[in-house]
Amino acid sequence: MDIQTGFNWLIEQQLLLSILFCGFILLERFGLKTLGVRFVYKLAWLMPAALVIANLPNAIKPLQNSNISHYLITPNQPFTHEMGISWALMYVLITAGLLIASFITHTRFVKSLQLTELTHFNHTLTTSAKTYISQHVATPMVVGIFQSKLVLPSDYNTQFDKATLALILEHENVHIKRKDNLTNAFMLLPTILLWFNPLAWFCYASMRRLQELTCDERVLANKNTQQHILYSKALVNCAAATPAGLMAYSHYGDKKTMLQRLTNIKHSGSSSRFAKGGLLLVAASILSTLAIAKQPQTEGAKEEHISPIIRIEPHYPAQAAKQGISGSVVLKYDIAANGRTKNISVIQSKPSDVFDKAAKEALAKWEYKTSRAGFNDVLVQLDFAINSEVAHTDLIERIKVSH
Repeated sequence: MDIQTGFNWLIEQQLLLSILFCGFILLERFGLKTLGVRFVYKLAWLMPAALVIANLPNAIKPLQNSNISHYLITPNQPFTHEMGISWALMYVLITAGLLIASFITHTRFVKSLQLTELTHFNHTLTTSAKTYISQHVATPMVVGIFQSKLVLPSDYNTQFDKATLALILEHENVHIKRKDNLTNAFMLLPTILLWFNPLAWFCYASMRRLQELTCDERVLANKNTQQHILYSKALVNCAAATPAGLMAYSHYGDKKTMLQRLTNIKHSGSSSRFAKGGLLLVAASILSTLAIAKQPQTEGAKEEHISPIIRIEPHYPAQAAKQGISGSVVLKYDIAANGRTKNISVIQSKPSDVFDKAAKEALAKWEYKTSRAGFNDVLVQLDFAINSEVAHTDLIERIKVSH
């Protein structure tokens, strides 16, 4: 898949992704009391699942008696060149810039902490991560993507009493056990890939808030009322001193996030099983609909004459032209509603593999008129000939059966 084809595919997914993002954001905002935090957090897996199901390839079907368009390509014929800005290239450059900026930001932040390993940490909490202290943090935190490090402020002994420190460290230990920083990095990657869709950033923020809420629930399980109050006070104090701008590391959040966390602590454990079951049923119905939605067009639609409005001629392979080799390639592809080609595959070629790559690269850049639902299983034969006098040969035998 070349850059242009990948970019076209990404643009085609935006309607589905935007609907999924909106649904998840609304659930995070208004459905936590009814559905429960952990249940909504797990629903995030429905988004990649829906994306995969919506892009399952069509079942392999025998070629029907449909029309095949023929195009002749010769080494010396003038090619049609694309004009204007390459949006795909611009997208790649901006995405690469954001990825590099994120990596540099995280690297500089860790270096700025000037960590000192704490060898004698007298606390009953056991953790697999090494413990460090830093004069540049005001609250405990976990840093590191693949190797987690527990970082404490240098004055943690005087800043927190033992009971409060125990609850905060239990919170951070949950992040360490679940490898939340690694999860955040994996969530950040597709968010950056979708940087042009603001809903992707809102959805990422929702998932980060849910991550902290589920962590709170784990900590407060089987805790008494006094510990709930103590933990809530600790969250408020930590939120006031949390550094802003961290994209992959777990943090206590802003005032709005903190209010949401305190509200959830108050209403934890009141989710509805009926609501969860109903939502799962709806989600299963949606996924089933996506799975069966990619059906071939009706025969009437297939018989409709379609022709490209932008046709990029394939480059005649230099080695084949030098050796005087001619041949043909039959391609099957789909046309999206926006007129872009997708799901391109080689049905047959002669000679094999000589002209396949050039044919697929050119067809990926063709554009058709926009339509209501697009077209599936369109066939085209590209004939590569040393000169225009060479007649093409049908590579596919089509047999019409009647009764």
